[in-house]
Amino acid sequence: MPMHEEDPHGHKPEEVDASAGYEQTDVRVTGILVFLVSLAIFVAVCGVLTIGMGHLINAWMDKQDGPTSKWATTVDVRQLGNLPNNPELQHKMAELTKQFPTPRVQTDDGNQDVADLHQRENLLLENYSRIDGTPGKVRIPIERAMELIAQRGLPVAPAQTNQAALMAGDSKLVVVVPLTDGFAPTAYEQDEAEARTAGARQKQ
Repeated sequence: MPMHEEDPHGHKPEEVDASAGYEQTDVRVTGILVFLVSLAIFVAVCGVLTIGMGHLINAWMDKQDGPTSKWATTVDVRQLGNLPNNPELQHKMAELTKQFPTPRVQTDDGNQDVADLHQRENLLLENYSRIDGTPGKVRIPIERAMELIAQRGLPVAPAQTNQAALMAGDSKLVVVVPLTDGFAPTAYEQDEAEARTAGARQKQ
């Protein structure tokens, strides 16, 4: 026989008839309705608070931005749609990028910047140009400078009579000729040169 503990307040527990083998009472919908109504009220209050906070933040941002002008205006970017990915647009974007003032974001790991630097150096090394701020002086091509040095020779420094004796393990300093006459073209520049050569051959 099942034992039932008595309630501390003296109330006896309700006896449950389990002889039928199933629940004989109906579900109480009052608790479910109270829960759903409470949930709906909570969602509505949260929505109102969220919309109010959004309006307050937007008003504060508009106040910080100041009045609308040609420098500060609101644009709906959704009207632009998705930009198509085509060669013409990419070419136009490249032109706009070149016109953008420096410093610009590098998109090719600096290869084009190095190539442009070498082209500017080649212009100075291979052509005559005036030296700014020094009237009467010009730069001459490096090939011409090498011819003049070969004809006239380099100036010789006066011999030092009181040269200190070499210490043990030291050797006399000897200036050697540089292994190159300038910079070596990078792989990017070599590829660009090959592309230009191939393009010239196709035009012919």
